[in-house]
Amino acid sequence: MQSEFAIQLKWAPKHRDDAARWATAHILRHKFWIVVMIVGATGNAAGAALMPLFIGQAFNAVVNQPINYTLIGTAAIGIVLSQVVRAVLQLGRNFSSEVIGQRMERDTRHELYASLIGKSMAFHDQQSVGDVMARATNDVREVNLMLNPGINLVVGSLMFLIMPILIAPTMYPALILVPLVFAIVYFILLQRFLNQLKPATESVRRQFGGMNATLAEAIEGIETVKGAAQEEQAIEKFEVGAKSYRDAYVAQGHIEARFLPLLWLGIIQAVGLAHSLFLYQQGLIDVGQVVAFNGLLQLFGFPTFQTSFAYPQIASGISSARRILDLINMQSDLDENTAGYAEPMQGAIQFEHVTFKYRSEAPVLDDVSFAVKPGQTVAVVGQTGSGKTSIIKLLNRIYEASEGRVTIDGVDVRHWQMAALRKQISIIEQDLFLFSRTVAENIKFGRPEATQDQVEAAAKAAQAHDFILNFSDGYNTVVGERGVTLSGGQRQRLALARALLVDPKILILDDATSAIDSATEDQIQQAIYTAARGRTTILITHRLSQIRWADVIIVMKQGRIAAVGTHDELLETSLAYQRIFAR
Repeated sequence: MQSEFAIQLKWAPKHRDDAARWATAHILRHKFWIVVMIVGATGNAAGAALMPLFIGQAFNAVVNQPINYTLIGTAAIGIVLSQVVRAVLQLGRNFSSEVIGQRMERDTRHELYASLIGKSMAFHDQQSVGDVMARATNDVREVNLMLNPGINLVVGSLMFLIMPILIAPTMYPALILVPLVFAIVYFILLQRFLNQLKPATESVRRQFGGMNATLAEAIEGIETVKGAAQEEQAIEKFEVGAKSYRDAYVAQGHIEARFLPLLWLGIIQAVGLAHSLFLYQQGLIDVGQVVAFNGLLQLFGFPTFQTSFAYPQIASGISSARRILDLINMQSDLDENTAGYAEPMQGAIQFEHVTFKYRSEAPVLDDVSFAVKPGQTVAVVGQTGSGKTSIIKLLNRIYEASEGRVTIDGVDVRHWQMAALRKQISIIEQDLFLFSRTVAENIKFGRPEATQDQVEAAAKAAQAHDFILNFSDGYNTVVGERGVTLSGGQRQRLALARALLVDPKILILDDATSAIDSATEDQIQQAIYTAARGRTTILITHRLSQIRWADVIIVMKQGRIAAVGTHDELLETSLAYQRIFAR
């Protein structure tokens, strides 16, 4: 399967085209525990079937005079011993199914997470984070519940269906008729029930994903919601999603409420009683066998009542597995190209008649051509939406050019090994992301093996060392997600330190100093100037102080290059450049 990054899993199912086959492949990995579960289920059902047989013997011992107390005692001991063994076997059944379920959930999470990490940004841009999270959490959990209690109860129920069919004819051959008819009609009704249940469970899982997506969107954009005083609107939108989820669940409940095997159970028990009494009147069976046979028919209560819960759980699990596989099977646009070019980078960049558009939309870049020599500093300027950021997204293959080609050191970026390409390019964006980890861990994210001295050296170069030491725990201070406990300038300096620690051959700053206040601007400018030495640097900025010392300035306008030159040259020759600074 094509992906930007692929991790070699210890095990993964060969077939991912069908949810049931995929789930079965996961389950069959645990053959020992499957045997334990089946043995436990068989022993549990057999123990339950012995109970009415012993009770029937006790009835005969009482009815036939004189009373046979020895037989009654034997029956009582048999009941106790059989139920003790039954309890142990049932424990083994439940324990084994829990082991399989938990391992299946673990393996599914690993498989899905590895797949998501490996997919391209083009894939993730089209996905709702909330829906992805719903699949990665709740749907994966449903896969576990599909096995335990779902399949666990179904296996147990199957044994409870089989026991009366096997044991009843040992008392009198004609007694097999009622259990056999019950089982045949039961499976016919069950198939009808499952056909109705499948679309209902799929709707429930889909509506849950939609509701979760709405919630995640509101939480992610909470600052915007509150800033516009739109809390009520956000609540109303969530209530619409919650109502759709509720309605889907209620619709599933209506189907479950019409579980016809419950009605069929009552009918068959009445028919079984009449049949056994008829045989008794004919002198073909005795009182104890009547009691034992009707006790055996009571075993049908377990599969009937439990499967009305177990099969919806299995159907929900299969629907969840299908949603998980939909994500796993979605193809990425890019391939990691493990056999590609992976030499140390010099930093020469060239765009050759590059056109780029997102999906089928109008081109964001149109016939863009320019060249950057190793070690040069290039400033890319232009109005919002002119295509500046798209240039850097093509450079490290976050996206791929629709036409033309982008080369680094004369090698098409498509021919580079993805990991080698991206490890030698660092991008600092305006919308920075810091993890909920310590300051030191955030700085060495791209180079986990870095020493504390190297971390501090990078922080000093980024003018971040002093403010880090002012934190209560210094470099061990934990910052919140996205660095919400830091100011904009502090976040950007930490991001710069993270980039410098990696020591990239190409450094890209995408409006990365937008949140820097005037008091620290000179320090940051000096840090950037120092960082640019010896490496190719691309600045996407509107700050004149940065643009002036660029070796080359590229002016973008509506996806095309309007002008190329130095600051002084462009002030004289480029009307577009003059208008940028006139504002």
